[in-house]
Parts: sequence; structure tokens; C-alpha cells
Amino acid sequence: ARGGGRPRCPPAGLLGVVAAALGVLTGGTGGGSGTSHKEEKHSIALIENNYVYGNTKREVDVYVKMFTNSPLLVCMDSARSREELIDPNYFWIGPDGTNLEGRMYVNLTETGKLMVMGFKEFMSGAYTCTLSHKIIETTTQEEREVFEEYKFMVYAYREADHAYQVFVRFTTKECNLAANSQFFEELRKILNNIISDLTCHIVASSYKCHSVKIPKQGLLYELFVSFQVSPFAPGWEEVCRQVPYDCEDATNMKVEEAKDRIGAFFSKQTYALRHNFHTVPAIHYVDNSFSVTHIDSCRPGFGKNDFTHKNCASCCVVCEPGTYSPNNEVTCQICSRPQVQIYGATAC
Repeated sequence: ARGGGRPRCPPAGLLGVVAAALGVLTGGTGGGSGTSHKEEKHSIALIENNYVYGNTKREVDVYVKMFTNSPLLVCMDSARSREELIDPNYFWIGPDGTNLEGRMYVNLTETGKLMVMGFKEFMSGAYTCTLSHKIIETTTQEEREVFEEYKFMVYAYREADHAYQVFVRFTTKECNLAANSQFFEELRKILNNIISDLTCHIVASSYKCHSVKIPKQGLLYELFVSFQVSPFAPGWEEVCRQVPYDCEDATNMKVEEAKDRIGAFFSKQTYALRHNFHTVPAIHYVDNSFSVTHIDSCRPGFGKNDFTHKNCASCCVVCEPGTYSPNNEVTCQICSRPQVQIYGATAC
């Protein structure tokens, strides 16, 4: 094997060497579907000091994180807000088509600003405000009333749940060694132990053995190992019970730390192989073979669409009426029964 392995070591002895090497290398880490028409109708929210101004020509898209308060939706555009208004009146209509005045979950100011509090899926939809005010002719004092309509499309969103796909390679003596599978199981146990205190674990793990032709080194055999680092190990629900409104933030921080710990573990492999062993184990880490890919998933009722919701492309946005998401994938599927007209559907 490359690097001066022990070709005469029998499988059982080989596993012992590998297990010892992995024990050294742990190093104490751890402890235990939109359309072009939508582009024309919708505009980017103009946010100033937590105010979102309307636009008489286009609907304004606003994204509100679940369980938080929306920014203040202003019943006028930014230019109008700097002008004098005579006898202004504001009339807000919610997604269900009814007057929002007096609703427990909204805060309406006398100057036409609307805040939706503790935002949830069912609060998503069109919020329309009609502004009326008077214009008085200077010379005749004649009064006329004008009306302007502003429409906001407000969507609940969650942060995506993160996971990480990891790929790493190890040199081995032969592809048909029983020690290969024993090594793989030992590696998985060690990695799980490194991240267990974070309620993260290794899932979808597998390996394949391939022969590899290395320039100027002849034919070698390598284990191509892949696995996912998931934040949903047994007990993760307790994290959400402690911080229910920031569950994704909490689990995402934990899985990111788990990913960093595993990265540090493999970084130590090269150093340990160079400094801790006189003879390199027959199964050993291939230098710089560690790679990691970011994977997102969404909670049921939410999905990602970087075209329809390009201003919140990384968000898991509530599924719109006529679509649904029954699982933790990232796509809202189209309902076969279009009469399903709720936001955040998990089934049709």
C-alpha cells in the first residue's frame, strides 16, 4: 500500500492497527414554479428603518420569519410619505378578504402602518391597503378625494434545515479484505461519538472499494467513503422544545459545529500519520481527500424556489395555495385538486 503499509498483516491484525490509529487521531475531539408574469407584477420590498413601502404599480413581496413580527407595511410609497396629506384614511384588507381592524394578531397605527404579529402560515397572502386623501385647489378651495391602492404579498418562511454530505477516501491493501467493512464500522462509531453531544449523527453512510491508478505509483486500492451529518439524532426534539421559535437556528448551529468537528478530525489524520507512526497502517487516510457539500431540507408545508421567490432564494417559503409539501424535501408539489386553497398545505 502507498506510504509503506504492512502488506503481511492479517485482516484481524490490520483492523487492530486501524482502530489504534483512529483512536490516536480522535485527539480528544468532542466529548461524548414561477413565471415571467410574476416578475412583472411583483417588486422588491423597499425597506427603510423596518418600514416596507407600497407600490401602486406592483405588488410588493415581503418575507416574514415564522413566529416573528412582520416589518411595518406602509400604506403609501416612499415618495408619498414625504408629502403632506390632507384627511388621510387607510383601509386594510387581509388575505381572507376581511377588514383587519380589530384583529388580535395585527397592529394598525393611525398613520396607516400595519404590523402582523407572531407570523404563522395561515397569515400568508395578500394584504391590501386603500389610501384616500383630499386635494384642495389653492385658488378655488375646491376639494376632491383621491384613492390609491397598495398590495403586499406576505409569505411566512423558515430557515432551511442544514445537513452535510461528506466524502473521504482511505488507502487499503485489497478490495476483498474483511477488514475494510470492519474499518468502516469503526470509523462510523468514532465519528458518531465525536458529535453525539450535539444531538447530531451520521446517516446514509456507505463505502465502495476501487482500484486507482496513481501517476508514477502504479495501481492502488482505495475506500471511497460517503455519509451525511444530520442534526436529527434521537433527542433533537428537546432542542426545539427549549427554543421553539428558533428551532432551525439551534439545530443548524449544532450541525455546523458537528461538521467542523469532523473536518478537524480528518485534518488531524495527515499530521498523525506523519508524526505518530513509524509504519503507516495499511488502511489510512488519503491526504486532502476530505470534501463536504451543503444540503438543505425544508419542513413539511414549506419549500424553496429561487425563481418564484428569488428575493428569498435560500429560504423555505410557505407553499402557496394549490401546492403542498408532505415531507422534508425542498419542493412544493402541485396539487392534483386545485381547490385546495390554503398556505402551508402538507397534503392535498
